Amino acid sequence: MAQKEDRDDSAARLPRKTYEQELLRLQTELVRLQEWVRAEGARLVVVFEGRDAAGKGGTIKRVAEYLNPRIARIAALPRPTERQRTQWYFQRYVEHLPAAGEIVLFDRSWYNRAGVEHVMGFCTQEEYQLFLRQCPVFERMLVEDGILLRKYWFSVSDTEQQERFRRRLEDPLRRWKLSAMDLASITHWEAYSRAKDEMLAHTDTREAPWYVVESDDKRRARLNTIAHLLGSLPYRDVPPPVLRLPERPPSTGYTRPSRELQTYVPDHCARL
Repeated sequence: MAQKEDRDDSAARLPRKTYEQELLRLQTELVRLQEWVRAEGARLVVVFEGRDAAGKGGTIKRVAEYLNPRIARIAALPRPTERQRTQWYFQRYVEHLPAAGEIVLFDRSWYNRAGVEHVMGFCTQEEYQLFLRQCPVFERMLVEDGILLRKYWFSVSDTEQQERFRRRLEDPLRRWKLSAMDLASITHWEAYSRAKDEMLAHTDTREAPWYVVESDDKRRARLNTIAHLLGSLPYRDVPPPVLRLPERPPSTGYTRPSRELQTYVPDHCARL
């Protein structure tokens, strides 16, 4: 029988109104954080990992919703190319690390090797063991170079994961989120549990600790993650530049061309 991950089942689902009010407040703080990152030339990397359907993508979406995409970007790498397979494993992730004044949100990361690649046999045992040895060293190098690294593991129970898969399967707008690899995680539940335990044992370090997010309640998980991220960083208010709306200058005689010379989008809304 599949084993459930340990969690506190006493926490009630967060009411929507409470969630939306606090989310907006925290997103306002994220904009302040962004301005601090830009002004200070900081480099922030946030790693989102966890089981399939654990809520990583929804949390990333809420984190990035009001941020400037020129400053904060999401890195969701596809499967490696044949050329990338011959490179040092961490090499293609290094290309996506932030420069000064940037934030990168990794929707899955180099930890693919500790999870799906290991469990599904997409890497050799030697490659897996090499990853477990090199990863703490790699992350220590990032931190020593000044990168602010935060790692979140989203933990979901087997029953909640199964229910989310079912809803995705029945919803035509979200079915694209469901793949054969996702469904395989059901039959490999315990293997993924062992892989997670081994990953944490090797990579939960003082320099780059893991933070576990209970995510059976998506609303609570999103707020808890954003609040923790904000609380872990020494950001401060950065005064915005003073901007004034200029007066519109008087016309110099410009005449707009006839509308018949241009092709307009039909007014679909007029038929509603």
